[in-house]
This record gives sequence, structure tokens and C-alpha cells, in this order.
Amino acid sequence: MADDLDELLDEVENKFCRLSRRDCSQRDRGQGRKRNRFREEEEEAEAEAVAAGERARFSKALTKCASEEEDIDEIIKDIIDENSYAKNLVKQISKSPSPASENNTTSFQAQGKRCCPVYLGGSTAPYGIGTNISQRTCDQLRCTACDFHVLHYNDYRWDKSCDYLFFRNNMPEFSKLRTKMLTKKGSRAYACQCTWRSVDELTDLTMDRQLRWVCSKHIE
Repeated sequence: MADDLDELLDEVENKFCRLSRRDCSQRDRGQGRKRNRFREEEEEAEAEAVAAGERARFSKALTKCASEEEDIDEIIKDIIDENSYAKNLVKQISKSPSPASENNTTSFQAQGKRCCPVYLGGSTAPYGIGTNISQRTCDQLRCTACDFHVLHYNDYRWDKSCDYLFFRNNMPEFSKLRTKMLTKKGSRAYACQCTWRSVDELTDLTMDRQLRWVCSKHIE
């Protein structure tokens, strides 16, 4: 009797365990499918969100590029308009002479021209505006040391006894200067209030570094 009871209990236990394991297995498979489906839904939602964000950024970038292109077009248009206005303004100014331009022209004409280079020469050398091509002697010399106009006398030369005090006291009176001038054909005597020279032939002024004479411009 006891043995039959034990067998019955074993049989019930085995059946119950098999049913329990099968139910657990089915429940686990069901939960696994639910988890997989939930994970797939989450992944799909995340992918849609990412795609939506990319579309939004792309649309924003396109809008920004379009706005920048419009701004660049406006800037280029403004520059072209400003250049056209400036050109028209220059043309109008050039066509209508102003008092300022007339004054500048008069001032330029009044200023005259300078010798370049400056030449000294004997009495046979012609006066005029000295250039490398037209080698004329300057008759508009001024001394930058004593700020005195340089005088010149043809066919004369200075006596060796001349000194600084003589010219300082007697310039520019010819009657007093004549006391120390010697007659010499073809020579030319130059003098300011501090320096003097006797010149016989054409000479470039830059060759005499002691002279502080410059051309004070020729007015034509």
C-alpha cells in the first residue's frame, strides 16, 4: 500500500514538474518575444527621431546658405552701385573745373621750374634752365647759408685778396665790389654775402661741395 502511494506521488510530481517547466518555458518565450518587439519598437522610434533631427539640421543649413547667398548678392550689388556712383562723380568733377583746380594750376605755373643739374659757367655760357640735355647756367641762384641772392658779373674775376668780411660789408653794391674785381674776358664772377667764385668754363655745381647755392626756380 505504501509503495503504491509513493509511486502515485512520484507520478503526480513528475507531471506537475513537466507542466511547470513547459509553462515556464512558454512564459519565457513569450516574454522574450515581447522584449524583442519592445526593443525593436524602441530602435525604430530612435531611428525616426535621428532621421527627423537630420532633416531639421539639413533644412536649417539650406535656409542659412540661402540667406548667406542673398546677403552676398546684396553686398556685391551695393559695391557695384558705389563704384558706379564714384565713377560718375569723378566724371562730373573732371568736366566742371573748380576754383580750387584753377588756383592749383596758377600756383604750379607761378612756381616755375628748377635747374637739374645746376650749372655755373663763364661769360660765354648762356643763361637758362639747366638740364642734362640743355646745359645752361643758372641765373636764379640763392645761398642757403646767408639766404642771399647770388650775383654774377661777366668778364670779371675776383682778386685773391677777397675775404668773407669784404662781401659781408659790401654786397650787393657793385661800386664797392668793383674794387676787388679783375677784368678777364670769358670769365664770370659769382658771389653771395658769404661765398664767392670765379668760373671760366661750364661746371656742375655739385662738384663744389663748399657752395651752398641752389636754384630758386625760373618763372617762365
